[in-house]
Amino acid sequence: MKKIIALSLVFMFAVSCSTVPITGRKRINIVSDAEILPASFAQYEGFLKENKISTDKKKTNEIQMVGLNISKAVDKFMRANGMVSEANSYRWEFNLIEDPTVNAWCMPGGKVVFYTGILPICDNTDGIAAVMGHEVAHAFAKHGQERMTSAYGQQLGGVLVALGTSNKDPKAQQLWNTAFGISSTVGLLAFSRTHETEADKLGMVFMIMAGYNPQEAINVWIRMSERAESGSAPPEFLSTHPSNETRIQNLKAYLPTAISSAKKYNTMPIKS
Repeated sequence: MKKIIALSLVFMFAVSCSTVPITGRKRINIVSDAEILPASFAQYEGFLKENKISTDKKKTNEIQMVGLNISKAVDKFMRANGMVSEANSYRWEFNLIEDPTVNAWCMPGGKVVFYTGILPICDNTDGIAAVMGHEVAHAFAKHGQERMTSAYGQQLGGVLVALGTSNKDPKAQQLWNTAFGISSTVGLLAFSRTHETEADKLGMVFMIMAGYNPQEAINVWIRMSERAESGSAPPEFLSTHPSNETRIQNLKAYLPTAISSAKKYNTMPIKS
């Protein structure tokens, strides 16, 4: 039984390996758009019904216009690179929610939410574009699908640990299961930091393609760093996000690459 599960894991990973466009990172994804997008769209609609949509027309229009411009840049890239079916599967939507939480997110398939609490950190239209590019990049790179895949792998790993220790005494089984739980959780946190760093880079490319100032992506994290209370953040290796300082340095280093990449992608002809 253990061999069957192990071989199934190897086969699953071998056939589901692909590359994230632009960054070139190898990823494992066994969750199809057909599986996740209907649920994503339904959950988004449910969220909108249960939360207060902002009545600030000016800010809402700004959020939606920036979102439209960023999504057009993403759509242009996909259609120029033979990803037409993927481009057609997105249902872009951008809403501003009345909530003091400093946050924004994007669900698989292009459903975006900004909370009013993040607007002071954005500070201006280019700052909104920086956050929007980052969130849209999560959907573009299929991070949600990839995280679901990793969760499946974690569950299967737990089964293997249980089978492998089935002949040991209960205390030994508990020790092994605890060790697996800790190591796998930290592994998933690191995986999330990889996604965040990748979304920062992709988002910078997309905001430049859409005509926004990429320096503001750096400034957003400077403002976020200034806001953070000293000592309030967990150690970076136990966080799902890189530290603010790490993000600032990574974005500064990536800026020349993002500018040259955006220029190249903006001049690509759209393929039929």
